[in-house]
Amino acid sequence: MIKGVKFASIPVRDQDRALEFYTKKLGLRVVTDSPFDGKQRWIELGIPRAETKLVLFTAEGQEQMIGGFMNVSFMTDDVEATTRELKEKGVEFVQDPQQWDWGTASIFQDPDGNKFMLSTP
Repeated sequence: MIKGVKFASIPVRDQDRALEFYTKKLGLRVVTDSPFDGKQRWIELGIPRAETKLVLFTAEGQEQMIGGFMNVSFMTDDVEATTRELKEKGVEFVQDPQQWDWGTASIFQDPDGNKFMLSTP
């Protein structure tokens, strides 16, 4: 039986730059940072109070995925407040919070242009 999502992978160009963004600006914590194949490291990040992890890693041949809209949505109870907090830390938003029938959402991007939704549960 499937119990959950272990991790979602985020393709990045520069792992050090991405690591700084995700830890310093988004507040994620490093779970694993170890050599992988001589070209990249396996960087696994934990989300506070969540079991799902993010991996900053680009699988060989998947470089074209860098800079697109990621099928990962981050969840917060207050999209407006979290958007303001992240903007103060220098996170770039491509869509400010909007109200929808299903909840509130905004869209931000990382230094590689990967775009993520921030929404209510």
